Amino acid sequence: MFGPHLTLDLYECNKEKLADAELIFELLDKLPTALNLTKLTQPFVDRYSSPTPGISGFILIGESHISIHTFVEERFASVDIFSCKNFDAKKAIDYVTRALEPRKVEKRLFMRGKHYPADIRKAIQLALKQREKSLP
Repeated sequence: MFGPHLTLDLYECNKEKLADAELIFELLDKLPTALNLTKLTQPFVDRYSSPTPGISGFILIGESHISIHTFVEERFASVDIFSCKNFDAKKAIDYVTRALEPRKVEKRLFMRGKHYPADIRKAIQLALKQREKSLP
């Protein structure tokens, strides 16, 4: 397996929080650390007005990415957390729901890359570590 992909559809969220670009930035900025994932960039967050007002945000992590899309008038948000490393999905759900205050949450957690050659990757990492140890 390659890794977990958590998707959250959040309904009846706090409208003010969905419209708060600073809050979305902070959520994306702190969530990787809370999940023990590796931030590669600062979050990118931007407002949009069409087809409906909202905010989209994205952060690259060493393990993949996290994205958030809010729809203010509909009081809806969509969140994706994809990683090649396992993370605590319950912690992620709690963190996001505390921030956006939805009344209803649809959660999906599935494993991606069913046929990904994980054994080969582990063998390569082990070989590289052994080579590093043998260097003077």
